[in-house]
Amino acid sequence: MKNCFIILAAGKSERFNSSIPKPYIKYKGKPIILHSIDKAVKSKLFDKIILVVNKNHKKYLNNNITKNIKVINGGLSRSESSYKAIQYIKKSKIKNVFIHDAARPNFSIKLINKILVNLKKNDCVVPALKSIDSVKIKKNKKLYNLNRKSIFLTQTPQAFKLQTLLSLKKNISETITDDSSLFILSNKKIKLINGEKDNYKITTSKDIKENLSIYYGLGFDIHRLKKGRKLFLGGVNIPFHSGLDGHSDGDVILHSIIDGLLGACRLKDIGHYFSDKKKKFKNIKSSLMLNQIIKKINSKGFHINNIDINLIAENPKVNKIRFQILKNISKLCNISLDKINLKGKTTEKLGLIGKEKAIACEVIVSVKCYD
Repeated sequence: MKNCFIILAAGKSERFNSSIPKPYIKYKGKPIILHSIDKAVKSKLFDKIILVVNKNHKKYLNNNITKNIKVINGGLSRSESSYKAIQYIKKSKIKNVFIHDAARPNFSIKLINKILVNLKKNDCVVPALKSIDSVKIKKNKKLYNLNRKSIFLTQTPQAFKLQTLLSLKKNISETITDDSSLFILSNKKIKLINGEKDNYKITTSKDIKENLSIYYGLGFDIHRLKKGRKLFLGGVNIPFHSGLDGHSDGDVILHSIIDGLLGACRLKDIGHYFSDKKKKFKNIKSSLMLNQIIKKINSKGFHINNIDINLIAENPKVNKIRFQILKNISKLCNISLDKINLKGKTTEKLGLIGKEKAIACEVIVSVKCYD
């Protein structure tokens, strides 16, 4: 066979406007990037599959994504990322190379087969759709009509004879937006075949808006104050006369966030994962607990959307500690400050809280999931 399938996923996803890079957003039940990987594997046509990623996004990869494929770091542009992938295989025995944009998850295995058949007698095969719209071009502030019968909208995967592509792959300019452009610049033949209407490119979050679901969860916690313990609120050590008593560090804010997240994701409660009957959790930092829960919900496709917090305490006053706490929660949850709110409430001197013998917290969180 000697075929290689390269998936380009090294972009910054700036136009997608999400805290989660586009390739790792859940789409139709799994990360966008995994659709391309699974189809390449399922086709059984490729000896090698290469995933080209942004080095800053590697934390979003997991074993389900990287199993049986080679992952390499991409470049600053699509052209440079493609160049790096080609250089990686240039000394191999690969004969044919397919290059695909991860942002197109809806291509079919049938299309792969059709491309491969046409590659037998051509050095470059590109799927394309004819334009169904009237097309115009603007030059020197004047509009001109173009013949839409001569307009083609190209797609990926595009396939090439590796040696021919290597001979052209010297230009890594940002103006090279797909690899077939090299053939055009070199006046070489390109074989166009019928593309697929569903093989569109996901560019902004609106392209998969219909797959976005929002879920809500409620969290609550209360602990007595105890002399001789440090007070932790939102993962921050707050100077105070007492600390919160508990099996862990007693951080009512982080405990409430954890329970809210678990509720939103329908994953039981904090005690199920961190039982106060187990010695290994004695004096555990709540920030470590939150980190484990965030990893768990992320692995299931959930990501934090926003957090609203009511801290119920006579003292300390929230106004004096709000920014420290918000800044730390933002870091722990990997969400922007403007997605978190912290309000201070008292019980007007009533009960244990009013007598500064306890502190409570209630939280509402929302999580998003691309179904």
